[in-house]
Amino acid sequence: MGAATHGERRGWTVAAVIGALGVVYGDIGTSPLYALEETLTEAGRFNHLAVLGSLSLILWALTLSVTVKYISIIMRADNDGEGGILAMFALAQRHCVPGSLWARMVVWLALAGTAFFFCDSLITPAISVLSAVEGVQVLDPSFVHAVIPITLGVILGLFAYQRRGTARVGALFGPVMIVWFLVLALTGLEAIRADPVVLYAIDPLYGIELLARRPEASFGVIGAVFLALTGGEALYADMGHFGKQPVRIAWFMLVWPALLLNYLGQGALQLAHGRLIAQALYRMVSASALPWMVILATAATVIASQAVISGAYSMARQAVQLDLLPRIRVLQTSATALGQIYVPAVNWLVCIAVIGFVVGFRSSDALSGAYGSAVVGTMLITTVLGAFVALDQWNWPKWLVAVVFGLLFAVDAIFVLGNMTKVPTGGWIPLALAVVLFAVFITWRSGRIELRAALARLAIPRSELPKLLAGARRVPGTAVFLASTPDLVPLALVRNLEHNHVVHERLIILNMEIVRSPRQDPAHRVDIDEMLPGVYLVAARFGFMETPDVGEALKACRTRGLKVFMEDSSFFVGQHVVRARKLPGWRGLQRNLFARMQRHSTQAAEFFRMPSHGVVTLNTVVEI
Repeated sequence: MGAATHGERRGWTVAAVIGALGVVYGDIGTSPLYALEETLTEAGRFNHLAVLGSLSLILWALTLSVTVKYISIIMRADNDGEGGILAMFALAQRHCVPGSLWARMVVWLALAGTAFFFCDSLITPAISVLSAVEGVQVLDPSFVHAVIPITLGVILGLFAYQRRGTARVGALFGPVMIVWFLVLALTGLEAIRADPVVLYAIDPLYGIELLARRPEASFGVIGAVFLALTGGEALYADMGHFGKQPVRIAWFMLVWPALLLNYLGQGALQLAHGRLIAQALYRMVSASALPWMVILATAATVIASQAVISGAYSMARQAVQLDLLPRIRVLQTSATALGQIYVPAVNWLVCIAVIGFVVGFRSSDALSGAYGSAVVGTMLITTVLGAFVALDQWNWPKWLVAVVFGLLFAVDAIFVLGNMTKVPTGGWIPLALAVVLFAVFITWRSGRIELRAALARLAIPRSELPKLLAGARRVPGTAVFLASTPDLVPLALVRNLEHNHVVHERLIILNMEIVRSPRQDPAHRVDIDEMLPGVYLVAARFGFMETPDVGEALKACRTRGLKVFMEDSSFFVGQHVVRARKLPGWRGLQRNLFARMQRHSTQAAEFFRMPSHGVVTLNTVVEI
């Protein structure tokens, strides 16, 4: 019995490690396609120091930012097993006093980090697929004009497939990435064997010397080095899909060694030629193996892009659940895997932006100028929120938080300064988009706060419900009213009484609450309180990684003894028609924008998965 259990646990771990390789490490695993070449280009004059110094900076950046920061420290900040900037936001909010300076700062940081993440999602598919497809030029220089059409075809096919979900190809991701990392390791090892002097790059003094001797190029070099770290945030963001241990095993056993060996191997090849070699990764394989390498690299970049796109879906759903974005349509693409969702609005907006980046920049070299300036913001914000969590919830002493997170913040700040050199050459584009997204987020959040305050002024306290129902005529059946605030009578109920002057003989007031944990224990899904004979107050809880579902809530009610079925019930939903007061300046513009966003957000019936029949919508005009 013990042996079987051990075998089952080991099988689960192996499967999770393979899955982590396919999803978590796709982005950072394809960085060798362009990171070292861009660093050497920024270093300027090609010589022995440029190669060893660039390699040293890349190797130590991977060590400090990924191994130390994410693998060893940040992954400790799990919100019931989930990670990512919004999971940390929910975690950090738990002990914040509402309305306090800390609470506002945490919200602002989360909004900014989310905006940066979405901008990274726009560039990653473009630069990853472009850099892989550019390998056809090594096969035949005359193929140069085919790069853009092939790239666009791959990208369009990738986004068109999203509607069907990743379940069918998910099993292929891990094995393909295992092959990719093994090829990276073996080709790098072969090149190192031919010129082992490159191993001196392990000494960090080479990197320091390169920056000291070429101060005019130092920030540009640091910005290019950061390309080797893009995707590092995925270690934390996708932690919940596989668990900490599989992600860490995959990093230490395969990913980190493969990346180190390949970067060193590329450096050895550069030293052997005595000049800057373009697309060194492809030149490390034989001519006969080159077509297969291009195919493998393209597959790896599609997987990397898939991981980022899926992350954008998850981030969008979390943002909606945490009331940072308007309700949008979310489709489940797997009956068993909760994380496999499809968000049409996000999918096609990201697709249009990715195509725009490909057509606008036309090469991975040009795109590298825009890449990194967004994701480095997310990494910096993760460090700041991590320090808050360590101080407030891990109970670390202040001096330890200052030392550990002060060092990590200093490293991130250096990368921020390095990426600022990219602003004139395209880095301004993701930063401008991030500002626009941040403005949208803050407009929605502040608008929701004002809307709730306005509704509270119109609302009737729950204690007045018996008086409200006293003179109403009862009709057969069950009515379910959605309540946004549990202490107030739903406005839809008030409007129904005003217009129809009747109430059903059994009344259920249902409050759908999104908790600060990723998932809610089904055994504690609902609380039921019979306020009056035939009048039930139901509080249904869903995690911010879950899709709130009225059917699921009613099913949980039946397990608690309240026999209520969707097919026998009428559902009443209040819809708020927002009208913005005329105000001057940004305040007026912000309120008008919120009114438009509220008007076009997904309606409650669809968002909460209510039946298409039997839903009555009652409008309430609210002025803010």
